[in-house]
Amino acid sequence: MAQDGKGWSRAQMAERAARELQDGYYVNLGIGIPTLVANYVPQGMTVTLQSENGMLGIGPFPYDDEVDADLINAGKQTISELPQSAYFDSAQSFAMIRGGHIDLTVLGAMEVSERGDIANWMIPGKMIKGMGGAMDLVAGVRKIIVVMEHCSRNGDSKFVPECSLPLTGKNVVDMIVTDLAVFQRPETGKPFRLIELAPGITCDEVKSRTTASFEMLDPA
Repeated sequence: MAQDGKGWSRAQMAERAARELQDGYYVNLGIGIPTLVANYVPQGMTVTLQSENGMLGIGPFPYDDEVDADLINAGKQTISELPQSAYFDSAQSFAMIRGGHIDLTVLGAMEVSERGDIANWMIPGKMIKGMGGAMDLVAGVRKIIVVMEHCSRNGDSKFVPECSLPLTGKNVVDMIVTDLAVFQRPETGKPFRLIELAPGITCDEVKSRTTASFEMLDPA
């Protein structure tokens, strides 16, 4: 989390992830920080947001006086609709995902491995409601971006050599945006490369707080 001008805040992480959107994209946003991406779609760009609970065409989060309790995303947050919004059942929603019709998904994670594995659906021993749409998303969507805090609350790296938590998907993550940096894999099977640092953060600081192996930022 950004402190004393160092690193990115949650909103800034979402804004950085939104820079990966492209005109005409169909995009699914996961629970947590990824939902904030809806507020940062670049002006003039047409991006259609999809929610696995059955909505296509999601607008920004509403102001307090605009809230409609019947309009929610998959994380049960109130959202706004657009003139072109469409509604359908979950079966049709998951058919879009499983059929490869979603261009990009932005997800949160508890761990991402240096091989692109992701663990984001459960911690053993803790009560959970179920898998949700995460496993379908990592299997059916063309590009996977993870937005997460770089370290857990106890200071452990969340970008790790190998995930210790139950996996959602293997070798699927294309980009990681944390409060410290951005990592990208040029292609599946290749190592992640550090491509961008958050304000006030150095390569040495990222390296000291990361247990995964990755290629360093190219010298300027």
